[in-house]
Amino acid sequence: MTVSVIPPIDAVAQAVPAASEFREPPREAWYCAKSKGRLAPGARESVTILGEQIVIGRRRSGEVFALRDRCPHRGAPLSQGQFDGVALTCPFHGWRFGTDGQCLAMPTLVHDDATDPGQVRVQGFPVREADGIIWVYLGSQPAEAPPVPELMLQRVPRCRVSVSVLVEASYDLCVLSLIDPGHVGYVHNSWWWRPTATAREKTKDFAPLPFGFRMTAHRAAANSRGYRLLGRPQTEVDFLLPGQRIERITVGNRTIVNATFATPIDAKRTLLTNVLLSDLPQLVPLALPIRWAARAFLRQDQDILELAQQGLERKPTMLLMGQADRLAQWYFRLKRDYAAARRTGVAFQNTLAPERLRWRT
Repeated sequence: MTVSVIPPIDAVAQAVPAASEFREPPREAWYCAKSKGRLAPGARESVTILGEQIVIGRRRSGEVFALRDRCPHRGAPLSQGQFDGVALTCPFHGWRFGTDGQCLAMPTLVHDDATDPGQVRVQGFPVREADGIIWVYLGSQPAEAPPVPELMLQRVPRCRVSVSVLVEASYDLCVLSLIDPGHVGYVHNSWWWRPTATAREKTKDFAPLPFGFRMTAHRAAANSRGYRLLGRPQTEVDFLLPGQRIERITVGNRTIVNATFATPIDAKRTLLTNVLLSDLPQLVPLALPIRWAARAFLRQDQDILELAQQGLERKPTMLLMGQADRLAQWYFRLKRDYAAARRTGVAFQNTLAPERLRWRT
């Protein structure tokens, strides 16, 4: 589904690019493929990103790999065959493939058959592992793409929580929810977080990053009960292409990193993943309540996004207005300019400028 964006009518609004420039999520990007549950040596599983079925696994030596989850012989998924930590065996005819994609053996061949298994290869994908998250890249030249985000803390993380929900909504709609301040008091209207009745005017400063923008460090919202429990700490929030929101909360000399990533499964489904890392010892016994709260947040987003998607299916138009929607306009501009840079082979340049924005939430 193509979503048209109606330009805002306020005089200070940023220009919104033509819809044709940002119809699809970029292939030239790192996407979160797995964030919870350790992938043990010799284990593998199937994931889908941008409609591509991919088998990710861990070699016996410890490194992760990613291959197209399809045997080139008759199309059977390699993830459903055996994996011994060195090679994958197709469950259909037993063809064996190394974790680099190279075909190692075709058991049906007789000894004098001239067929060379070495001429057959399954496509591989760049893969990285950081902070317990496995990232997969589907495009070309990953060195020119937004890098895998760095979440590492100065100390070893004492608390780690990860939850995911599959949303029946488009990638753009889900990404916009990560940078939409206006929905918080309505979608996340909870006694334990931020009731709608406590809405206040907010003023935030923003600065460009190489592949996104940052809400600069500020004292956390006074009308957020969750933040008040931490003594209203300092917080800053980064948004990075293709769809990553990373909040760093400073409590004294300790840090909480609360990151949410959007992964496009296909044209109609998006996986939202939230990962919380912290070296704050007090959070360790609270891991279960934190997981419950994170899942509740994502479920609230899931419900409203799926309702909004139904409306966009009937009329695929978004109206972006006011300073609260400026971040959405920035996202579409960044996405357009990044797509143009990759298409023309020039280095991406972020043209956003620092700006102070005001809204009520």
